[in-house]
Amino acid sequence: MAVTLVNPPELPEIDVYHQVSIASGTKLVFVAGQVAWETGRDLAAQVEQCYVNVGAALAAAGGSFDDVAKLTCYVVDWTPDKMPALLDGIARGSAKLGTTAKPPASLIGVAALDVPEHLVEIEVTAVL
Repeated sequence: MAVTLVNPPELPEIDVYHQVSIASGTKLVFVAGQVAWETGRDLAAQVEQCYVNVGAALAAAGGSFDDVAKLTCYVVDWTPDKMPALLDGIARGSAKLGTTAKPPASLIGVAALDVPEHLVEIEVTAVL
């Protein structure tokens, strides 16, 4: 495995991601922000589909979520009350992919994405 996930004891341990990824591979994979088409305006369903889409992109490069060094999640009109739906979508998408990887992640609230129907976009950088 080209990516080792670490939670240094000096930093808080977060349930949904690790604080550090250590990459030792030789091939970088940059996956464009993935969105969900045809899921309606359900945040959990969109997050789930984004994860599945990212998984397909990684597989095309010969990798999986276990190779992700960094994940960035953009959410339209983010407020903390949306966290349960986001976490539900992550859990469902991870289950579909059969992964428990929790790479370092950033959550960024945005005013809008490419079309009004898209509530979330997820991009990753992986190391193989």
